[in-house]
Amino acid sequence: MERKAFLKNSIAALGMGFIAPLTPACKKSDITDDNTGGGSGDCIVAPTETAGPFPTKNPSAFVRSDIRDGRTGYLMTATITIGQVSNSCAPLAGAIVDIWHCDAEGNYSEYGSTQMQSANYTDVHFLRGRQVTDANGQVKFTTIFPGWYSGRATHIHVHIFNAAGNSLKITQIAFPEGSGSAVSAVGGYNKGLNGYTYNANDNIFSDDRNGVQIATVTGNTTDGFDLKIQLNVS
Repeated sequence: MERKAFLKNSIAALGMGFIAPLTPACKKSDITDDNTGGGSGDCIVAPTETAGPFPTKNPSAFVRSDIRDGRTGYLMTATITIGQVSNSCAPLAGAIVDIWHCDAEGNYSEYGSTQMQSANYTDVHFLRGRQVTDANGQVKFTTIFPGWYSGRATHIHVHIFNAAGNSLKITQIAFPEGSGSAVSAVGGYNKGLNGYTYNANDNIFSDDRNGVQIATVTGNTTDGFDLKIQLNVS
């Protein structure tokens, strides 16, 4: 089954080396978002996005801040702040935050040996983790800079829950691009950027006119990268 068709049929399922070219992810129009926008000024609810075809199967089993689990790549620290729009986007403490992303070669753990991903990583759980926001509304993960695969820009998936475990938001984080950016510096690892889908053409990020999904990424390939972003929930 092609990745695009899979997503259209399974958005509601939140069950929670390089790969051959894959079909693009679903379009933003395939997703109903009751909370897009809202707030005022820079206090905007993060758009709701698909969890994709590779969500973490048992996220509560991966409460950890270092999610590398043996995967190699450029070191990256990801600091995510959760804000609450109903409180002027003040930090939301006690929120549960799950993240997952592909490895340097564009592959996801917990899946594989399919048309969507030929590499078989069904028995490993790298680059998946869960943390609870502190008093500053922040979680921090030690990971690697994600690779990319056909049809998608570099990205990280995020699922946010309240302290009671009720889902508040599924969204995705985009990376700055262009000359001097981390995406350019990493260069798709050994894969390069030939055929790379940039944010402006990505089915998920192309309509992010406020830039609320684009993180701030600093650092370099020698010392590692620091990613920071605030994602607001209603």
